[in-house]
Amino acid sequence: MKGAIYEDVQNYKVVELPLEECGDDDVIVKNLYAGICGSDIETYWNGGASRGIKKGDELGHEVVSRVVQIGKNVKDIEIGDHVWPQYGNAKRDMSRSRTVGAFSEYIHMPQFQLGDSAIKIDSEIPLKTAAMFEPFTIGAKGVFSAAPGPGKTAVVFGAGIIGMSAAIMLKWYGCDEVMIIDVSASRLENAKGFGLTTCNFLEENLTESLMGTFGEMQTRFGVRCGCDIYVDCIGTAKGDDPFFTVNTYEKIGKRDSVFCVIGVHHKPVPFNMGTLCLNNQKICGCGGTSPGVLAKDILPMMKSGRFSLESLVTHEFPLAQIDEAMRMASNSHEAQKVVLRF
Repeated sequence: MKGAIYEDVQNYKVVELPLEECGDDDVIVKNLYAGICGSDIETYWNGGASRGIKKGDELGHEVVSRVVQIGKNVKDIEIGDHVWPQYGNAKRDMSRSRTVGAFSEYIHMPQFQLGDSAIKIDSEIPLKTAAMFEPFTIGAKGVFSAAPGPGKTAVVFGAGIIGMSAAIMLKWYGCDEVMIIDVSASRLENAKGFGLTTCNFLEENLTESLMGTFGEMQTRFGVRCGCDIYVDCIGTAKGDDPFFTVNTYEKIGKRDSVFCVIGVHHKPVPFNMGTLCLNNQKICGCGGTSPGVLAKDILPMMKSGRFSLESLVTHEFPLAQIDEAMRMASNSHEAQKVVLRF
């Protein structure tokens, strides 16, 4: 089979790789669409050492695949079924969570167990939509702990694929209004099609926009925003304020609000714990709920047809053009989600 391996910085190489035989307890799947993750982009530009990726490792972990071989002892799966191979579980090697082989033509999964090695994807879900199951698990994890639902409002910082997945899941969970914040005009225009309120904080006063959308409330700490849930899908921002999202929340977050951290902060973040304490605010991350649990929410959402999710895929490339794909995926002003097609 052909597969993309890591060679060095800015050097992802497509080579011929051996495909293991399908044992009695194994499954082999053919990859159909593979998404390019932010971690793939970081590895491309800055190297794989900090992510445990070394020379010769297969690349990719976001993928929708079709079952093509099944061992005689494997149950609950059939030839032709669509699945998402689940991180290191798929290879029975957690060190391969980022190197499952999504950028190869096939994946061999030993000691296969449905729900553990892979999650079944309804065949009615369009393939390019199904290819985004993994980023939707991240977005859903990030907001799940905030207990979103009717009667609540939310704002999401960052309209990349993770930010959009978080915002769409907030809508799916029933939040009354969801705003998404970014600087990319194309991303924000696309977001409007999902019923999201938008704000370009380079062109609008962010505080005024938030207060105007969610209302103001006078507190002992001054005027605060009426929004219930704040979701950080940026992490450390570029520009004059490296703690843009955190500082915004600390300044205007109301009592009993929740700050959900999905974007990765690579440096320690200053935060006034006194304000957090007296306002009874909560901070949560995105490393909790399992994809298997979240699938019960994500797959019905994808299957419902309520959202035109395929519009999130702005570019697709064949495997042979993986360098062009990586460079486009790095362009946040033009690309939202970039996929490889097989």
